[in-house]
Amino acid sequence: MPLLIVHKAGSALGFYDLEGKHETSVPVGTHPHELVLSADCRLAYVTDNGAMRVEHPGRGGHTVSIVDLKERRRTGEIDLGEFHRPHGIALDPATGRLAVTTELPDQLLLIDPVERKVLRTYETRGRSSHMVCVSPDGNQAYVCNARSESVAAIDLAAGGVELIHTGGRPETAVLSRDGTRLYVANLDADNITVIDTAKRAVVDRIPTGKGPVRLALTPDESQIVHALIHGNGIEFIDLAARRVTCRLDLDGSPVSLNLSPGGRLAYASLEEEDSVWVASVTGRRLLRKFQTQPGAGPDPVFHID
Repeated sequence: MPLLIVHKAGSALGFYDLEGKHETSVPVGTHPHELVLSADCRLAYVTDNGAMRVEHPGRGGHTVSIVDLKERRRTGEIDLGEFHRPHGIALDPATGRLAVTTELPDQLLLIDPVERKVLRTYETRGRSSHMVCVSPDGNQAYVCNARSESVAAIDLAAGGVELIHTGGRPETAVLSRDGTRLYVANLDADNITVIDTAKRAVVDRIPTGKGPVRLALTPDESQIVHALIHGNGIEFIDLAARRVTCRLDLDGSPVSLNLSPGGRLAYASLEEEDSVWVASVTGRRLLRKFQTQPGAGPDPVFHID
């Protein structure tokens, strides 16, 4: 199966082989930002944000594109109506529903992807609602409010919202497998916040290099791997020691960081250079770099088994 790469500048979903050779691209909405796969990995749901940067003005888009991965074509869209600039997206593992953040207005939407409709909306009580993750039991969603220095913990059944202060510009978060720990990358604070989800409290802050923008948790949950957008690198955190133990230097600014199934490889996209670095997580070394389509502006990379 291929690598899927969101072409943020090229407004498409790119299909590449495992060596990085471009095979085809499927047009989606303007300036897509993130994607998530259906549970059976047959479909990709892509947020059609409509703006290259969160700082850029404009109403942006109001759809989530649906791409059939076997047929390699866009088969439909989910119209979000009055909710514009969709950004983060996550799959509720319990129900198969989608959790999608929007920046205009700042909301979290719960979506039925089969019926292609918005089921419920939630206030995030923050500015620039960005990435989102959903707890393993499907009861909670956690939204990074990038311009409010907070994470919104949202009860998806009752609708309650509790804010957890994180630090400067929380960009993204990842949950432990049991849902008890939330790790948040704070781009302007140069650290990763560790949150006890039961207590809704910060229990640790791990210093990083400049600008942690995306992070991933290894399958054995012993390490965090994260990209530094201002530090031009990839770092590895030993979670037992609570510190950075390795850094890999890149020749540009990575905007994303995703792991392959099994966590053996890490993919970091250099949006401005139209390239992707591949690193060995176990070997903690850079393996290769490949070029995407010219003008693609690559963002997240998904490696499908």
